[in-house]
Amino acid sequence: MSNYIAVHASFHIHPIRGWAGSFHLLHDVARRQAVLIDTGLAGELPRLRRTLEEIGLTWPDIKAILLTHGHLDHTGNLARLKERTGAAVFAHPLEQSHIDGTFPYRGPSRLCGFLEAAGRTLFGYRGVSIDQALVPDAEVPYWGGLRVIHLPGHTEGHCGFYSRRFNLLFSGDLFASYWYSTHLPPLFLNTYPEKIPASLRQVKELAPGSIIPNHYSGLDGGLHRGKFDSLVESRLR
Repeated sequence: MSNYIAVHASFHIHPIRGWAGSFHLLHDVARRQAVLIDTGLAGELPRLRRTLEEIGLTWPDIKAILLTHGHLDHTGNLARLKERTGAAVFAHPLEQSHIDGTFPYRGPSRLCGFLEAAGRTLFGYRGVSIDQALVPDAEVPYWGGLRVIHLPGHTEGHCGFYSRRFNLLFSGDLFASYWYSTHLPPLFLNTYPEKIPASLRQVKELAPGSIIPNHYSGLDGGLHRGKFDSLVESRLR
């Protein structure tokens, strides 16, 4: 079976590793259902399909798609997955323009807009409408309960998902944690960079025991929490 974390006998995390990062299938074993956090880029669905086959699930067993934000490497398979699963799409309302490809990029982030537009054309991307608006601090009723943590900066509607039961935060693109470097997203990828320090402080105050970002080396939430702490110490002095 592919690499995964069992945070409990009935709750597993399966990373789907892609070209630009990872997205995650959260398996509720007892209920024989799952949810996705993000959807990766076009061409990565076969990896998700193989994971579903390995754990004995089918497309309709995915009950919800939770988006951290609307960048293409997180929404690249959104339309295809919605069609295959029938799952509702959960995202912050401010992310709809990113999903649609209509966000008015300005300043250094215009490069991000150019890359997104090129990617949408190359991959035949189709946007979808958000079915359920994420509300900060509300709880999404999947995988034992996931609290919505609004972490603006990378995008204005960027969100993480916190499991109080397992003291674990899925932090989206708040930061990247590789063996060779721990860093914030490059400036040209951030549409509201002035809001990032407050989001870092919010996670510091939340103090999750484990953190799983979307861009990382190794599925080790404790390691990434430690690297986050070091990053915050250097950035928020």
